[in-house]
Amino acid sequence: MAEPNDSILDHLALAGITVAVGLLVWLVLHYLIRIVVKRAMADRAPLELRTLRWAAPVLRTIDPVARALDNERRVQRARTIGSLLNSTVTIMVAVVTGLYVLMAFQIDIAPLLASVGVLGIAIGFGCQQLIRDFLAGVFIAIEDQYGIGDVIQTSEVIGTVEYVGLRITRVVGEDGTLWYLRNGEILRLGNRSKGNYQPPADDTPAVTTSTPAGAPAPAPGPVPASDAPHETTE
Repeated sequence: MAEPNDSILDHLALAGITVAVGLLVWLVLHYLIRIVVKRAMADRAPLELRTLRWAAPVLRTIDPVARALDNERRVQRARTIGSLLNSTVTIMVAVVTGLYVLMAFQIDIAPLLASVGVLGIAIGFGCQQLIRDFLAGVFIAIEDQYGIGDVIQTSEVIGTVEYVGLRITRVVGEDGTLWYLRNGEILRLGNRSKGNYQPPADDTPAVTTSTPAGAPAPAPGPVPASDAPHETTE
């Protein structure tokens, strides 16, 4: 018959091994995410690409400005996706490790899973707008719908994107106003920096009274007769 102390030590040892394995998995996944983010944030100038070496004299003048804006946008997007992946990995590893630790102590986790499911549904209904904003921000970052420096048009504002986050987007309007747009509330958006946007022309032509060159001047018309009676002198 096993001693109670030995059983407790076995449970503690199994729980310790579970925590160590979970921590190792968390470190490895975070290290891989960090490598991917660093590579995505790497500043590769167009002049460094072999296919564009022939255009180096032309690109040398426009490369600094274009590279700075593109690098800032790429860095911001990589950080956003990296932060999202790190948070997701941390939550998943913590939940799975916690469940295995409870199982190591021979605790029935079925009621706990049912309670967590009910709690998750309640939180989902209470924070559905916040979840909607975050999901919209995730798809904006993954699909690269717009980024820093793009000129966008929504139903509320037209301006330049200053910051793109998972919950909000900051836009500087044409009059200098700083707008905070919730990603979940952006239902229709146009990106003027992508595509072939042309500013609208003025549709109100000016009225001109000038006579075309070489055309004869219009002859003076007859003076209209007045309806007033004339006085005659005899």
